[in-house]
Amino acid sequence: MSSKSAEKAVALLYDKSRGDAPQVVATGKGELAARIVETARHAGVQVMEDPDLVEVLARVPVGDEVPLELYQAVAEVLSFVYRVNGRYKDQQG
Repeated sequence: MSSKSAEKAVALLYDKSRGDAPQVVATGKGELAARIVETARHAGVQVMEDPDLVEVLARVPVGDEVPLELYQAVAEVLSFVYRVNGRYKDQQG
């Protein structure tokens, strides 16, 4: 997830085997944000821009789970990513 021109970026990981909530695995500004976004795109991970959500998630320490108050917003992001990934798989297969 990134804000305009990758000024800030936050990477999330959701793995049921590691916990019940998504986890913040990287945050960055400037060049680091650009590298986070570039790495995600190179890995085929869908990048969604939401500057307001990035601002809030950037305050969550790396390694921590997303706070309960942000579940709804993050669920919407994950739903978007899963839909896009499903379309991508349909086109490939």
